[in-house]
Amino acid sequence: MSDVTKREETRELATPERREPAMLPPVDIYEEGNALHLLADLPGVKRESLSIEVDNNVLSLEGEIQIDMPEGISATYAEVRAQRFARRFTLSHEIDGDAIEARVDNGVLHLVLPKKDSHRTRRIEIQAA
Repeated sequence: MSDVTKREETRELATPERREPAMLPPVDIYEEGNALHLLADLPGVKRESLSIEVDNNVLSLEGEIQIDMPEGISATYAEVRAQRFARRFTLSHEIDGDAIEARVDNGVLHLVLPKKDSHRTRRIEIQAA
């Protein structure tokens, strides 16, 4: 995994009412062709509550898991709770930060991190003399 360096940060996320440790959602990263794929497990995350940024080769994922309970119902037991999360990854210079694509489907964030053209392997044809 030379193209992405994982930074395990537990940050304190401050709101006016509370200060709590950020959740670190589980992430899988794999390489396919000329891109890396990052999958983050984010149950209960809506697209509107998710922020993805690249600044100075650092990829930041931040947001909030929101649990919508029907009116008048309270949980007897709950392992998933509403909370903020944050993850940071240092990208190598091989990744094209301007071309990253993102989608959320069924609670899974999928990022495609393409490699820059200059770092892609290409075959050089040998010319006849």
